[in-house]
Amino acid sequence: MSTPQPPMPQAAAVNWQAGAGPSHPGYTSPIPVVRTHLGHAIASEWTKIRSVRSTMWTLGVFVLIMIGIGLGAAALVAANSSPDSLRGENPLSFGFFGLLLGSMCVITLGVLTTASEYGTGMIRTTMVACPSRGRVLAAKSIVFFAVAFVTTFVSVLLVAFADIALLDGARTPTGQEWLKGTVGISLYIALLGLLSLIIGSIIRHSAGAITIMIGVVLAPLVIALFMLAQSLEGVRQALFEYSIPNQLSVFYSNSLTESGPSGWDPLWIIIGVTAVAFAGAYALLEQRDV
Repeated sequence: MSTPQPPMPQAAAVNWQAGAGPSHPGYTSPIPVVRTHLGHAIASEWTKIRSVRSTMWTLGVFVLIMIGIGLGAAALVAANSSPDSLRGENPLSFGFFGLLLGSMCVITLGVLTTASEYGTGMIRTTMVACPSRGRVLAAKSIVFFAVAFVTTFVSVLLVAFADIALLDGARTPTGQEWLKGTVGISLYIALLGLLSLIIGSIIRHSAGAITIMIGVVLAPLVIALFMLAQSLEGVRQALFEYSIPNQLSVFYSNSLTESGPSGWDPLWIIIGVTAVAFAGAYALLEQRDV
């Protein structure tokens, strides 16, 4: 007489799964399921950029430099010049001094917007939340560009109105000069910061990317100043003409050279360079691990 065998664990598991039903039939989750899009990524990046201390400090220092140096330069000129000597002078051009130094703050913030996430490892969380890497890069670029442009435009506008009030005897800027000295220069600085953001995405190292961008801004002009050989005169002239300080001065009709970029040329140049860098960063981002 055989002894009955106990049921196998696999069979018991199958029977339990077959008999188990939904514990709450008809339940619907209150959390809506939606297809994510670029707007969600932009909202996420906006939350990041406004909640980190580096944004407040870099933009705060930028505004302080812009207003402090811009007004200081105009006040110094007004105190040591007569109204007759200022006749024909564009009062907007005195904002150049603060803008050149303040651009370093925008460059720093642009690099930190991307490179700092690689340094802390936060980029892994970002990519898990939004696997579309191109969407992440686009969202960061849009948010940063908007923040940089608005901050620069407001600062430049305040300095422009104050300089006009301080410089008694200077001529009234034309509509074209107003457009270039406010909107044009703000677009250029925002694009320069965006280029820094892209370099930060490529280099993935904050100090290295900031060093590269400072070199891009200052090195051509510094090298040209010490390039005294007559055989290198053509190279020296090109470095002067296409250096970023000279391109900034073009927006105020005060170019360091009589040739080279003029009018709106610096803006088209920075747009082209930024577009090429963005395409390269996108290609690398799709191929690399995070």
